[in-house]
Amino acid sequence: MADRRPILFFDSGVGGLSVLAPTRALLPRAPIVYVADNAFFPYGLKSEAEIAGRVPALLGRLAAHYRPRLVVNACNTACTIALGTMRAVLDLPVVGTVPAIRPAALASRTRVIGVLGTEATVRQPYVDRLSADYAADCVVLRHGSARLVELAEAHLRGEETPDDAYREVLAGLLGQPDGASIDTIVLACTHFPLVADRLIAVAPRPLAFVDGGAGIARRVAYLTQGQSWPDDPPPGVAVFTGPFAPTAAFRGSLARFGLTVFERF
Repeated sequence: MADRRPILFFDSGVGGLSVLAPTRALLPRAPIVYVADNAFFPYGLKSEAEIAGRVPALLGRLAAHYRPRLVVNACNTACTIALGTMRAVLDLPVVGTVPAIRPAALASRTRVIGVLGTEATVRQPYVDRLSADYAADCVVLRHGSARLVELAEAHLRGEETPDDAYREVLAGLLGQPDGASIDTIVLACTHFPLVADRLIAVAPRPLAFVDGGAGIARRVAYLTQGQSWPDDPPPGVAVFTGPFAPTAAFRGSLARFGLTVFERF
């Protein structure tokens, strides 16, 4: 019989959809459970202790309930703080999401790159280590933006979001000393690729935007190679940890990612 265990994607909100999309492209028959921890959203404004205390325990409960074959933690903030703990408490593979500094450094010609993430992500020692290991010959500038997370969530709900708001976010990075030399920007929050087209449209000059979604999808495919998948996978399930009342536009957005069933956990 085909293995019907799902892949469980986890994020504070809808950001992990930017990781789910390339994974579904590689594994179209994979059953999917997508969990948005909207009861604790946004992670980027929480302390390290709050994230470390909540996420591994919540993932443990989710794993016990949904019995996935693999967990994808699609939150840069949570992974830069507590990825090791998650892997220690879960008796199954955990694929993490961390800022794509290595590919950005490989792509940059000016050797000045930007890291655009949440406030909690950009201050982490984990980002220091990635920069030292993979971008030692680059100037690495960072900017944390809770506003861009909110814009991405609003965009998926079908709400209008103004160009000036995206310009302001980019200005926080490009306006720093040496910011005029940035040619490559790491989208170090999975929410941000969902609005990458808006960032490109308002950028004052051509910029390359890099994220880790495709690489994470390849890692998931590698870890599950040889496993069986159902010929008739069940509808994708969107799970919310807090109150939710999705509008028709939001339901439509989630349906484009294969999520048509809604649950509260």
